[in-house]
Amino acid sequence: MTKYEERAAELFLSGYNCCQAVAGAFADKTDLDEETMLKLSSAFGGGFARTRNICGAVSAMGMILGLAESSGDAGDKANIYAKTRELTDKFTEENGSLICAELLAKVKGITDSPVPDQRTAEYYKKRPCVKYVMAAANILEKKFEEDRT
Repeated sequence: MTKYEERAAELFLSGYNCCQAVAGAFADKTDLDEETMLKLSSAFGGGFARTRNICGAVSAMGMILGLAESSGDAGDKANIYAKTRELTDKFTEENGSLICAELLAKVKGITDSPVPDQRTAEYYKKRPCVKYVMAAANILEKKFEEDRT
């Protein structure tokens, strides 16, 4: 397990949502500190505010990549979109989907209520989310390594 996978899993298992876990783990790749990353990504859990759309761990990959590599110019979108699509395609290839509802389809009792579930041992036992958090962290770390070489 890499340091980013480990930190992302640690954050998730400490009660942060999937987006916060990945974004917080990669704060050192941005100009933002971990606390700011955790705040910035707080609405993206559960497929964006528990709407069960795009997985928060996947959203975090795009956030981090944009913060780390975008110039901020409006014309830089194509570059960031292309790099982000590489990440989302890899995540989908490895996990079968990037949609929260599809990733959690086999978990009984999943709702789109805006009220988060209590984080209990049973919650962590039945949810595969830590796997997706670690997968996103691994994919993103490999992208940074690839871009560095």
